[in-house]
Amino acid sequence: MFKHESIETNTGLLIVLTLVAIGIGGLVEIVPLFYIDGTVEEVKTADGKDAVRPYTPLELRGRDIYIKEGCYNCHSQMIRPFRDEALRYGHYSLAAESQYDHPFQWGSKRTGPDLARVGGKYSNGWHVKHLVKPTAVVPTSIMPNYPWLLENKLSFGDIKERMLALKQVGVPYSFTQIEFDANVEKFGEKVAKTLDINKADENLMAQAKKMNTDGDAARITEMEALVAYLQVLGTMIDFKQHDEHEFIQFR
Repeated sequence: MFKHESIETNTGLLIVLTLVAIGIGGLVEIVPLFYIDGTVEEVKTADGKDAVRPYTPLELRGRDIYIKEGCYNCHSQMIRPFRDEALRYGHYSLAAESQYDHPFQWGSKRTGPDLARVGGKYSNGWHVKHLVKPTAVVPTSIMPNYPWLLENKLSFGDIKERMLALKQVGVPYSFTQIEFDANVEKFGEKVAKTLDINKADENLMAQAKKMNTDGDAARITEMEALVAYLQVLGTMIDFKQHDEHEFIQFR
């Protein structure tokens, strides 16, 4: 048997044994996931469709901007199953809600509040004011200003390529008629139309025009995309339709 001192004084041996320990620990956590039927909750709407859907083209670009601006450094998107968090933020986060996130935005720090259920909590106008100058709506905020979001024109010329890339890792965007029909069955026709890669540009512009966050319908800005993303967070599942203890079995 190795003496503790001999392991600590031998750098090479210490590294090897550390890697072995990490490897065993990782396998113990990961391997069982391949043998568990319900690692991701199956959440349905009232009409039997999947409640959680992939992001629309505009929401997807908004998520890219969220990442680009480093919002994840100060905001988490994961409500833990504790009473104090549920009272402040709402129902704890489900694995299903992150199944189409690559990478997920759970975060590890809360300089600002958790955003997992921020969608619909405030108006579009509130979000615009908050992003341009946070202290205008939250006087004690230490969040920096992001006025350029209203000035920067949204770049979405490669939105189809972005959706195709996500399709390669399992996000069910449709490219063929067969895939579109499958999405109609899975999400419903209205949602399926927003996930059609062939109409990505058209769908993005239509949603931006409908939102008209910046007050100029003829111009699509990064602000509109980011607000679209924020407004969808936590809104896909209507927890009022589900029993309070329905999802405990997956924890």
